[in-house]
Order: sequence, then structure tokens, then C-alpha cells
Amino acid sequence: MSKKILVVDDELGVRESLKLILGDHYNLILTEDGAQALDCLKNAPDIGLILMDIKMPEMNGLEVLAEIKKVYPTLPVVMITGYKCVETAAEAVKLGACGYIVKPFKSDEILKKVKSVLK
Repeated sequence: MSKKILVVDDELGVRESLKLILGDHYNLILTEDGAQALDCLKNAPDIGLILMDIKMPEMNGLEVLAEIKKVYPTLPVVMITGYKCVETAAEAVKLGACGYIVKPFKSDEILKKVKSVLK
């Protein structure tokens, strides 16, 4: 069984899209905020990749990313952003993200990114 992918996005539509795109190929855990994601990581040690929105209420994706990297420095995190904001994406990479995807994304783009990260 392949490693699990943790999807963190406050928008149900985005979580559902990613579930449709990736659900046949990977085990997914869907969460809607950073606190849920951090809890999940404590309880699911077999997570191999995190796909996380940058803009979320409470803790934003960059704050969650910083927390994740303190405890799991080698866990790959790909940020999802609805904003073609180069500074934010650059900040995410500086904090340890292994890349980012801009919304609206295409199915093949997501599959390719996930496959290349999980190699």
C-alpha cells in the first residue's frame, strides 16, 4: 500500500477535486485546517506527502508548514495557492515546501507533481 497523502484545504470544493483526481491512485486523508493537519500527523506516521493550501483561516499554510518542518523536516509538502503570488510561493519554498501548485489546477498537473514528489 502506498503512503498516504494529507490534503489540507479549507475549501470543500478543492478537497473534493483532489479526492477525485488522486483517490483512485493514493490513500488520502482530508482535513480542513492546519490544526487538524497537525493532529493527523501525530496519529498517522505513514503520511508521505502533504498538499496544503496557503490561504486558510486560523493558521495559514505557511505557519502550518513551519510547524510541520520543525517536527518532520524531511516530509514533502506541496503548497496550493489561489494567488499567483511569487513572494508567497518563494516564502513557502524557503520554509521547506518542495513546490507549489496554482489554483485552478489541472488533473494531470496534480498527478504529475504528486508522482514526481513521491518517487
